Amino acid sequence: MSTSGNYRVKLRRRREGKTDYQARKALVTSRKPRLVTRASLKNATVQISLAKPSGDQVLASANSRELIRNYGWKAPTGNIPAAYLTGLLCGYKAKAAGVKEAILDIGLISPTKGSKIFAMLSGVLDADIDVPHSEEKMVKERLKGEHIAKYAKSLGLDSEEYSAKFSKYKAKQVAPEKIGEHFTKVKADIIASFKGGKQMVPSHEKKAPAKEEPAPPAVEEKEAKKAPVKKPAAKKEAAPKKKPAKEKAPAAKEKAPKEKTSKKGEKKA
Repeated sequence: MSTSGNYRVKLRRRREGKTDYQARKALVTSRKPRLVTRASLKNATVQISLAKPSGDQVLASANSRELIRNYGWKAPTGNIPAAYLTGLLCGYKAKAAGVKEAILDIGLISPTKGSKIFAMLSGVLDADIDVPHSEEKMVKERLKGEHIAKYAKSLGLDSEEYSAKFSKYKAKQVAPEKIGEHFTKVKADIIASFKGGKQMVPSHEKKAPAKEEPAPPAVEEKEAKKAPVKKPAAKKEAAPKKKPAKEKAPAAKEKAPKEKTSKKGEKKA
């Protein structure tokens, strides 16, 4: 570490490779919503957020797991077709929330041509959200998964390598060489769920009406009507308690007069 007085330690998130503060400052000062695209090996996440003094406000967001939960996606969620559909879903959510434009925020990820980041961007653009971009980084032939189907056919359906690399497709009973057809169906379901600019509940998510419980037989009702209704007995009002009379003090015993005797021993009457 340098011992110079001009040396300054970089901010923690910059040291960890999470935030480019110089780029973020330019995005925040534009005062426009940011299209944040993040991808991992298994999932893709797209958010449209707006910077505010109290923190970022998320206006719309979508994750590739929603494709399985709400739209019947059977293929893995970490490939390019799933990234495109996630961006399309987020774009329609943003449109329903009144968002019309955004600027791309890819963080510290290298802008590789044909990557999942630009597949997400393509989905947002197809939802009529205006995002400044360049067509050079996009490869539209990969969005439907044609490269996956082509590679699967080249391996051969009976080969061990095919079974090993496409085991997840087989587990979900979807053929990798027909992923384009599956992609088209799921895309149509996403578009159909936003009829009139508002998100609708997918048909397979609608709950069946609750079954009404059978009414009790009429015989029981008649018997209930015939049975006399017993009125609760009226409570008798308790008579007011009389205060106990104060006991009189026992009268003092009268002392019998003493008989006086004379000097001679005679008793006086």
